[in-house]
Amino acid sequence: MSDRACPPDTMPMIRAIAMPADANANGDIFGGWLMSQMDLAAGNLAQRAAHGRCVTVSVEAMSFIRPVKVGDEVSVYCELLSTGRTSMNISVEAWRRERAEQNDERVTKAVFKFVAIDSTGRPRPLPGKV
Repeated sequence: MSDRACPPDTMPMIRAIAMPADANANGDIFGGWLMSQMDLAAGNLAQRAAHGRCVTVSVEAMSFIRPVKVGDEVSVYCELLSTGRTSMNISVEAWRRERAEQNDERVTKAVFKFVAIDSTGRPRPLPGKV
């Protein structure tokens, strides 16, 4: 996903409303909460692509661009960038929208790396990879 002025045309992987329990004393949402939403969304795409269990192994190039406020709707979009034998790189963008407004703003972006694993927790090949 490149730098853009509006969200992707695809459906978001997840949407959430930022709540007071997720904020600091100034009403800004904790970066950890936002990162966890991004990890959930990317994990959803990874599991679909791998046809099974996956784990997050790294997060690269995490950028917090704008704050998220209590009450904002947060939409997280994902794109599968590349695959290896067992791994996937997924571009993730989070966008905020004040609930009473129509303007979306990108607030965070990163690349998450996942590895497909088997029932014992060992890396396994992705479908179609040997």
